[in-house]
Amino acid sequence: MICIAFLFATALTLHAAQSEEESKPNVKEIIFAHIGDSYVWHITTWGHTHVAIPLPIILYSKEKGWNLFLSSKLDQGVYKGFYVAQEGKFAGKLVEQRVAGGESRPLDLSLTKSATAMMINSLIMICIVMSLARWYPKRPERSVPKGFAGALEMFIMNINDQVIKPCIGTKYKRYAPYLLTVFFFILINNLMGLIPFFPGGVSTTGNIAVTMVLALCTFVIVNLSGNREYWKEIFWPDIPLWLKAPVPLIPLIELFGVFTKPFALMIRLFANIMAGHTIIITLTCLIFITVSMGPVVNTGMTVVSVLMTVFMNCLELLVAYLQALVFTMLSAVFIGLAIPENRHKLKTQKII
Repeated sequence: MICIAFLFATALTLHAAQSEEESKPNVKEIIFAHIGDSYVWHITTWGHTHVAIPLPIILYSKEKGWNLFLSSKLDQGVYKGFYVAQEGKFAGKLVEQRVAGGESRPLDLSLTKSATAMMINSLIMICIVMSLARWYPKRPERSVPKGFAGALEMFIMNINDQVIKPCIGTKYKRYAPYLLTVFFFILINNLMGLIPFFPGGVSTTGNIAVTMVLALCTFVIVNLSGNREYWKEIFWPDIPLWLKAPVPLIPLIELFGVFTKPFALMIRLFANIMAGHTIIITLTCLIFITVSMGPVVNTGMTVVSVLMTVFMNCLELLVAYLQALVFTMLSAVFIGLAIPENRHKLKTQKII
């Protein structure tokens, strides 16, 4: 694997060295182009030809109504008064030229690169899970699955028995489908983001909008799972009166914690995945940055870049699993703490 990566990087270095343009690549632009979202799925560049998949643009404008077209129509800049803003508060987003002058942001329901990748990854997850679900009706009742089905069942049972069940308690079956779905959704999206070619290479979990929706789902489930006793522990906990009246110090802290828990879930997943992708791209760009420094420096930095990139990719495989596990485990812990019987159990353990 290291040899293949080294040869590939060397070939890219020679190509860059032979290029007529000696300008250094814009590392910042390359990084943001990778971790950011776009209206076109760029696959590769062959010579001066950009190989990309145009995605559907769905817009609603008060002046023009509904508009549906492919993003390739925007290659020339402006199409039907719509264009991608290059700067300002709408940078990277589709905006509309007003008849009266200026620009505005229309209702944008377009299928972007991240949304498309997420749909592909979700389809992969459904196919993997359904392959195991179809296995059981065709086999005897107590038969043990083998091969891929056996490995997948072992994986599912490990998360269910070692993570979900201990954290939630006797009512774990009610929440297991959601938590298992979240785990495999994050894991598959993390792994697909490490594949450098189509349909992979898109950092969907490095998009804060995706992690925000996942954290919001956990937030809703946690607070719907708690009954009157759960909310009593927040607004009127069993502590000395002076800590909760007349100044509700502890209730305010507890209420603040209701919102900080899902916020921490959102930021943790987003930051770890985005940081990993950023480091890998930066290490790869070292090859092209040092081209103008001479063959000796460039060769040495190529070796360092390839070795460190391979190491980071192996590390990111571990991070992809750990982040899915951590998000699932913390979600299960938050749900378990919202269940009254678990809160009594924790109090008993503290007394003992």
